[in-house]
Amino acid sequence: MEGSEELESSLLTQPWASVCFGESAFIAKACFRDSGYVLLISDLSSIWYESVDTEAVGQRSKELNKRLTAHVSSFLHRLCSLMCPLLAGQQDTTTSFSCHRTPGRLSVHVKSELSGLPFYWDFHCSTAPMEMVSRHLVRPLMRMSLVLQSQLQELTSLLLQKDAEIEDYRESGAALSRDRLRTEPFQEETFLQNFMAESLSQICSAGDGQAFASTLRQLYVAVTQQEVKQARKRHPSGDAEDPAPAGETPGHPDPPPQTQEDETAPSSEGATLASSPVQKLRLPVAKAKQKKAKGLFS
Repeated sequence: MEGSEELESSLLTQPWASVCFGESAFIAKACFRDSGYVLLISDLSSIWYESVDTEAVGQRSKELNKRLTAHVSSFLHRLCSLMCPLLAGQQDTTTSFSCHRTPGRLSVHVKSELSGLPFYWDFHCSTAPMEMVSRHLVRPLMRMSLVLQSQLQELTSLLLQKDAEIEDYRESGAALSRDRLRTEPFQEETFLQNFMAESLSQICSAGDGQAFASTLRQLYVAVTQQEVKQARKRHPSGDAEDPAPAGETPGHPDPPPQTQEDETAPSSEGATLASSPVQKLRLPVAKAKQKKAKGLFS
């Protein structure tokens, strides 16, 4: 059975998602397994977490749902089916979330239904330790910035090559068949200056809830998967868990056999992670042999 360390290792490769609990916006990630769950929530000012094993899940379910009797794995699967649509940006009209903050703690209250009966759950999150904050947010963001910088440099190199190719066509006497397609030669410094002046303020004013757009979520997963692989190389004994392929969701347990109380409960699949946008960096290619212009040029 997995322990808390294995759960957190699986949590690492789960992407952050924008969520709302009541009127408050957060980013969150979660991992549910048959051995328990771990949850991370942040408002980008504080980060809270909860790591719970099966014993605690069983005890809390008895306190909150006295009319329901089911195996602990059934409650874990139900919690997963409630949280996954939320993390995937899907609205469930039968489920409501609210939160309450106190110094050092964040409580998230869930109200839903199970087999026609009310189902309640409380996530009791405390302040995350600095090591967890660094592992799940700081280090991945720093690596993501390096990846994006490398992508920018490669795209700049490709643009300059395209400009050189177009200029060669013009010197050979080619002309645009559609003048509206004409572009000015790319100037990296001018582009960066205009971007900082015109686009930066708009991006920064998008709000904390937009911290991880879909493409950045994919990049986050790719970066954290690399960290898990590197950890496995440092510790060949297998302390670090293999990241799941991009098409799987390791944070969601397999549906357990349904009990009488939850046999009619709807199931919800977790959001499928798209393939990583991070591509292997390529060296600038040599200038291709001049060919007769086609398409844009006559």
